[in-house]
Amino acid sequence: MVRPILIERAFLQTLNSRYLMESLAEIRLALIQSAPPQQAASPPPPTSIVDPLPSEIDRTTLALSQLCTQFGLSSFERGVLLLCAGLELLGDWGALCAAANGDPQRNYPTFSLALAILPQSYWQAITPQAPLRRWHLVELGNHQALAHAPLRLDERILHYLMGVQYLDTRLASLLEPLGSTAQLVPSHTAIANRIFQIWQQSDRQVPVIQLCGSNPETKRAIAHHVAQQLKTTVLVLPTEVLATATIPLDLIQCLLEREWRLNRLMVLFDFDYADKLPIGVMRLIDNLRVPLILSTTIRYNQRHHALITFEVDAPSLLEQQDLWQSSLESLGVEANGQVQHLITHFNLTPGQIQSACLNLGGQENPDIKQLWEICRTQSRPRLDELAQRIEVGADWSDLVLPEREQLVLQTITAQVQQRLRVYQDWGFGNKKKRGLGITALFAGASGTGKTMAAEAIAAELNLDVYRIDLSSIISKYIGETEKNLRKLFDAAEGGGVILLFDEADALFGKRSEVKDSHDRHANVEVAYLLQRMEAFQGLAILTTNLKSSLDQAFLRRIRFVINFPFPKALQREEIWRRVFPTQTPTKKLDYELLAKLEVAGGNIKSIAMNAAFIAAEADEPIQMKHLLQATRSEYIKIEKVLTDAEIRDWVD
Repeated sequence: MVRPILIERAFLQTLNSRYLMESLAEIRLALIQSAPPQQAASPPPPTSIVDPLPSEIDRTTLALSQLCTQFGLSSFERGVLLLCAGLELLGDWGALCAAANGDPQRNYPTFSLALAILPQSYWQAITPQAPLRRWHLVELGNHQALAHAPLRLDERILHYLMGVQYLDTRLASLLEPLGSTAQLVPSHTAIANRIFQIWQQSDRQVPVIQLCGSNPETKRAIAHHVAQQLKTTVLVLPTEVLATATIPLDLIQCLLEREWRLNRLMVLFDFDYADKLPIGVMRLIDNLRVPLILSTTIRYNQRHHALITFEVDAPSLLEQQDLWQSSLESLGVEANGQVQHLITHFNLTPGQIQSACLNLGGQENPDIKQLWEICRTQSRPRLDELAQRIEVGADWSDLVLPEREQLVLQTITAQVQQRLRVYQDWGFGNKKKRGLGITALFAGASGTGKTMAAEAIAAELNLDVYRIDLSSIISKYIGETEKNLRKLFDAAEGGGVILLFDEADALFGKRSEVKDSHDRHANVEVAYLLQRMEAFQGLAILTTNLKSSLDQAFLRRIRFVINFPFPKALQREEIWRRVFPTQTPTKKLDYELLAKLEVAGGNIKSIAMNAAFIAAEADEPIQMKHLLQATRSEYIKIEKVLTDAEIRDWVD
């Protein structure tokens, strides 16, 4: 069964073809009449032309008339277009041109031929700024004389005249289809409606719209909604493709504007993570006369073209809650009040929420616990490219810390769990938007448990931990550090993660006196990191071995500061008791003697593991002699002298 839309399209193509052939008959007659007498005596046999259209057909709605209207073609320019079209569509057209030119070698249309045979001809029609050449409707071949150069109809225009719509092949290599888009929440629908209103009210040049936000999916969904309202198509032009385009930008501009006139094509420029636009691209944005949306993560300043910016934030908590409720209800999954728990820890887009629920629907006996793991897994891919995910293997029972520090860690965990209630339900986040992120600084020597504490918090909250080495993010090139940090935080906005920044002292040193642009920018980098940490929806932890080197002004902007002290003898003894798994075979271990080793917990773990390998090789349970051998190796590694007092009475 043929669908009605296909029947309608085929019928329209038939009408366009018949009207084109009807119009070509007039040009054929002009060619025959203009042939020299010696040629006119035996004109080439005419090619069969389709019967003219019935008079009731409105010819102004057909492709040829629409093309002439859209590009403002005169009757002479219309004739030139048809003169070129005949060569593509009728087999005897070359012979007719040769006869009219009086030269069998010139069997093609030229401007001189058009000037000679068409009424109301004028020279200005062949200038580069006239519609035929400005819009690349016809192309000039090689010839010494402009007027005698072969004329060829542009392929895109030929197919358009025949009623066939397709994207110009030169643009097809640059543009990509928008594809399916996610559902819009009310706040994003309001942005799309506002854009439509702005463009509808613009009399002449429509302003460029800038959608500034960290999630490309949402911005594309907004563009798709606008295109639907305009009854048009939107295609995406990525930054990296535009930067490497092999065709000139002015030709790209011409072809995009031509597509807007031919097929009402609007464009979404994808400039996410492009820190600086080349001058040529900025000029293209200024000069382009089509409905244009810029997808950006940072604001670009207005130049000559009117520019209107919309901040595209993540869906509000209420919008996320409604999406979760409706999606789970459609699956028949009982939320059991767990939606609040989900939106406390995950800040997902509508598309991500829908994907998570579709994934859940494919599970056997789906429940909220499975959904939680799906959300965690879904949030990982973007971060896996930027940071190292730590496999959480510690919990509260593994931490050996003074009671005060333990209490602060419990407080941090409670704040992460209860932040939605305090910020939203109790109103603390209504007026104050800055400083709502939960930030902590863990300070202490290596091996004192800073990373283990982050793991214990993650285990309690059932979240992932991603470790970021700040020393690898910092760049000597101005602006690169902020770019790296922005990518990182944008990727983490989906939630479900704890960010652990190692080596904070690499960036958070004493604020230097500003002597040059590099000093000034170093302070800007720190300010940017603190700003993003304060706005981050989850928990961000900084670690440092040198708290004394940090600027107090920066410390005041961090909510929690925990000192991880070097463990005392009683704490070291407790660490030794906990370091061996329950299934590990041991024999006559003296934990009080082991506690005399003045090393941190990380070194204790390393000694215990190395001793286990030594004992396993000897096919014996772990004994003090194995630990002594491992201790000597560890002290060599850390370049520390092992004293007799530390290992006295370990072995007989």
